[in-house]
Amino acid sequence: MSPEKPAPDARHCRVALIDYEFGNVRSVANALEVLGAVVQLSRDEEVLHQADALILPGVGAFADGMANLRRFGLIPVLERLVLDEKKPFLGICVGMQLLAKTGWEGGHHAGLGWIDAEVVRFEVEQTHNLKVPHVGWNNVRTIRDSALTGAVDVAHTFYFVHSYYLRCNEPNIVAGTCEYGIEFPAIIQQGNIHAVQFHPEKSQKHGLALLSSFLTLVTTAKESPAC
Repeated sequence: MSPEKPAPDARHCRVALIDYEFGNVRSVANALEVLGAVVQLSRDEEVLHQADALILPGVGAFADGMANLRRFGLIPVLERLVLDEKKPFLGICVGMQLLAKTGWEGGHHAGLGWIDAEVVRFEVEQTHNLKVPHVGWNNVRTIRDSALTGAVDVAHTFYFVHSYYLRCNEPNIVAGTCEYGIEFPAIIQQGNIHAVQFHPEKSQKHGLALLSSFLTLVTTAKESPAC
């Protein structure tokens, strides 16, 4: 019997944090560097092309995030790298929401349209006596096996800060859900596109474990022969 192939070494994985001047990215970079990744904050097309993976963080309003992506000419670059070249991608918080077709924060705004979803506000103040925004620790239950989540029907705690959530019309891409008056997608995965509503960089050991899983899948993809 042949020996098992060793797990890929995610250290030195080159990760580009997309710089669109939207939110504090230092904590994301710190978490990735703790895991051994080589991190660069950039919006330079060549740097993004050379990276093994792309991460789109984001803290703020949907419309402002889209406006900044357009202002820096990043939308066609990201479409080519992620949709056409299938570079591994992770969206965090608003970086997840921007993948939707449309968002309703401060009006009706077009998103990237990479997934069939819209971003809507929590309406739980009256119906469930809950405060908006949803801030703090909450359980995420995995409902589908994916490279980020591992086993199905396992709950881990992550840190959330958001008033809007993803209403997804493609239930098959939802890998993890959270409850806050209603059940909403907390983790999605569609091919090489991964995204989370919570902040893994602020979620201690479970957040680091999720980021480590992302780096491992990036390294696996990097080592796999081209089709």
